[in-house]
Amino acid sequence: MNKTLAAFIFFVFFLGRSSFAVNNDSLAYEAQRSKINAMLTERSNKFGLYSESLNSKTGIFGFKTKKDMQKSIDILLEIIRTDNAILKETKVLLDYKNDENEKIISDSKDNTDRNLSYMHTINKLQQENDKLKTHIENKRKAKGSISTFIVLLIITVLFTALFFFRNFYSKKS
Repeated sequence: MNKTLAAFIFFVFFLGRSSFAVNNDSLAYEAQRSKINAMLTERSNKFGLYSESLNSKTGIFGFKTKKDMQKSIDILLEIIRTDNAILKETKVLLDYKNDENEKIISDSKDNTDRNLSYMHTINKLQQENDKLKTHIENKRKAKGSISTFIVLLIITVLFTALFFFRNFYSKKS
């Protein structure tokens, strides 16, 4: 019963400890997600500006000027830069997730190995305990046998002594 309680406390301790480590990784993961979401919002705003720049015509007779086209190209280049940054940060996010999964698998394997080691040790100690109990029981039985033998020996000596004394006194009288 005590071993089960100790094992339970041990597992609760390790689960609490491992969830703390995962929380730190989760915080970094969530921060990265927020960063990417902010970049996506920024990209969406830039795309809105790009759409507006495509419709803007400041030239004579409502035509697009070279300046209007350059403005659209510049906004499009900013969108591409933002897309590249989003892809780069998404890779970092995926790396966080992969690292987190690898850590979970590694921790799980370590915990399983540790649990198997503890179970092996507990079994070994239980077997040793059983051997010691058997040894103690054998010693008790041997002690009981020796005690019985000594009592029987004393009784035999007493009866023999009594017999000799009776014979000795009966011959004298």
